[in-house]
Amino acid sequence: MEDYTLVARKSCFGLPTACPLCLPVYFYLKLTNVPFRLDFNLTYPDSDKIPYIESGEYVAYNNEKGGIIERLKEDRIADLETEFHSIPEWISTKAMISSWVSDALTYELWVGTHGNSAKEIYYSDLPWPIGKILYYKKSYTVKQQLGITNDNAEKIEEQTYRRASLAFGALSSRLEEHKFLFEDRPSSLDAVFLGQALVILQALPETSVLRSKLLEHENLVKYADRLKVEFMDAGSSSSVPNFHANPSSAAPRRGPSNSSSKPKSKPKREKTKEEKSFKSRARYFIIAQLVSVVLFVTLLSRVDEADAEVDDDDGYE
Repeated sequence: MEDYTLVARKSCFGLPTACPLCLPVYFYLKLTNVPFRLDFNLTYPDSDKIPYIESGEYVAYNNEKGGIIERLKEDRIADLETEFHSIPEWISTKAMISSWVSDALTYELWVGTHGNSAKEIYYSDLPWPIGKILYYKKSYTVKQQLGITNDNAEKIEEQTYRRASLAFGALSSRLEEHKFLFEDRPSSLDAVFLGQALVILQALPETSVLRSKLLEHENLVKYADRLKVEFMDAGSSSSVPNFHANPSSAAPRRGPSNSSSKPKSKPKREKTKEEKSFKSRARYFIIAQLVSVVLFVTLLSRVDEADAEVDDDDGYE
């Protein structure tokens, strides 16, 4: 078996990566016994390519072919559910986890908890003004994706939590006292839900509504704790993380990596051309983000002004 590298967002909240997209991939590789090392990308926090997996000339990005897990199945690298695809309950459970639970976690991270956890997971390594602006930009995008407006915000919130509560209840009944969700055999559903559950339990604040709804189901909490101990705390086959400065720009080439660990006392060395290129790319990324945010805020303010003018005209009719 080849060794693979999983490039994810950084570790925090006691998790190998607290990104709700990255952590399920981490556990899927663990469940399939695929040897891998964990690297972090801190330069592009809003890249839809992250997480991605690379090995030699092979690269699989999160934003292609239904995500990394589906790509690993298609490429016959790791597939846990060849016998599950025809089971109707497995299909409906997968849809419920990938929609109701996923939407609720997204809502909590970017709307429900005022972004405190999201800022730590995604933007804490960026300068404060840039992190703040990128958070507001992402929050606005999430509200659009979830269909949230000023008029229906309360209704969407109630619907989101109600669906999450129903999903947790169904998963609790499905799990009972088994080790995994289906037939005591692991599947991608275990990887996805385990990643979601641990982010909910460890990254969201105690005041989180979603967290409190999950805590109502003792067997789901025990399930998450048990698998966490098995795959995180009791030794790991993945190596110590490095830090990637840039995801690969084109498949199937291997994405360049750059270690930025800080040794205690080593003499300074001259930077290589590759490292200088990474630094230059990071600078261009920050500048590009600033420009895009300024344009975004400008256009948004113009839309608000136009709406105000329309309202004034309606008032005179």
